[in-house]
Amino acid sequence: MKKATAEFLGTFILVFFGVGSAVLMGSHIGMQGIAIAFGLSIVAAAYGLGAISGAHLNPAVSLGVLLAGRMSAAEFLTYVVAQIFGAIVGAFAIYVIATGKADYAIATNGLGQNGFGLGYNGGYSMGAALVFETVATFLFVTVILGVTGAGAPAGFAGLAIGLTLTGIHLVGIDVTGVSVNPARSIGPALFVGGTALAQLWLFIVAPLVGGALAGIAHRAGLTSAEA
Repeated sequence: MKKATAEFLGTFILVFFGVGSAVLMGSHIGMQGIAIAFGLSIVAAAYGLGAISGAHLNPAVSLGVLLAGRMSAAEFLTYVVAQIFGAIVGAFAIYVIATGKADYAIATNGLGQNGFGLGYNGGYSMGAALVFETVATFLFVTVILGVTGAGAPAGFAGLAIGLTLTGIHLVGIDVTGVSVNPARSIGPALFVGGTALAQLWLFIVAPLVGGALAGIAHRAGLTSAEA
């Protein structure tokens, strides 16, 4: 229960900082500012809650950890449920705050949802979105498994993971808004509905595939210093 609570709060922090920066401050801080906010959210959650649950905050990360042999299937399911609920509550909190502005409308302003195709950011194709989300998640989870494994410098995991997520956002915000995290995508999409909900499958499938590949590669010793 303690680990589930930590995952819930940590994912809430991720969505509140990251999605909140896009919805409430996006026009002021731009894509670079949003990227930094997502990275800082990971740093905050990792150092604040990582000692309790490892601060996965992401079903794709938990899947990678599971397939790397570092957690049980039952624990994986508990983490995923907590992460999804944390993301939903985080998105709801941002929505409530955003509605306090007179000219805000979720249909036109959105809620930091992920997407692709014409009308969304750079208008990248579904294929481009699939490749980006899969590759970026693979790299993200590979870094996480590496910096939390044996032989990694102590005390720097949270910073390395946060900076990696920042870098991923600097590359891909214009492509998909950057998910690499099914929970982060589910939260806003449930409130926005429409296209965001119709495209949600990609932001569940691609990150899970990327996370799974990272976990398998790590367990096989291809990306692990332990093997």
